[in-house]
Amino acid sequence: MRVVVTGGTRGIGAAVAARFTAAGHDVVAPGRADCDVTDEAAVTAFFDALGPVDVLVNNAGVATSAALAKTTLDEWRSSMDVNALGPFLCTRAALPGMRERDFGRIVTIASTAGLRGARYTAAYSAAKHAAVGLMRAVAAEVAGTGVTCNAVCPTFVRTDMTAESVRRIAGMTGRSEAEAERSIAGLSPLGRLLDPDEVADAVVFLVGAPAVNGQALVLDGGGIA
Repeated sequence: MRVVVTGGTRGIGAAVAARFTAAGHDVVAPGRADCDVTDEAAVTAFFDALGPVDVLVNNAGVATSAALAKTTLDEWRSSMDVNALGPFLCTRAALPGMRERDFGRIVTIASTAGLRGARYTAAYSAAKHAAVGLMRAVAAEVAGTGVTCNAVCPTFVRTDMTAESVRRIAGMTGRSEAEAERSIAGLSPLGRLLDPDEVADAVVFLVGAPAVNGQALVLDGGGIA
């Protein structure tokens, strides 16, 4: 299978790409320098040049944290562009070929923030809710075909993005980074950060599960029932 993993050069994307590569699949894992998922022309050119795609993993993402009153318009737009517009453009580009071949798997890496709100995450939570909503709408369109569309919604994952969030919390609260990390790890019953490979496990499961469509698979140890 040809697998495309956006934002595939580090963190969750790199773990997903490595898993499919190890299984012998043809994996393309573009970073921003290879394909800006917020640029319609760039996305169209990228997928046109690539040819048929069997699996699309919408992983590229950004995170911001601020009280609503302190959230800037640039932060709002950046979050919406990368976390919501990106999956829309990439899904729109890959889906027609999947429908023609009657086979395809689309998995969007969303977040528990895409299912419930939390303080200081207005832009991120709204964008991830949009990504989950897009997934459900596409799943309804492809229901009954050989194409499925699902999302993975992890709690905090041990990535560079989370490390930046930890530094931001430590700076705002005066706590140490270790204390800040424990505070966000404690937001889920797991009591720890997820490993990127655990998210990759969920992606591999969804790709191999043709009867699962339109689902938001939560990875948080049972915090969201």
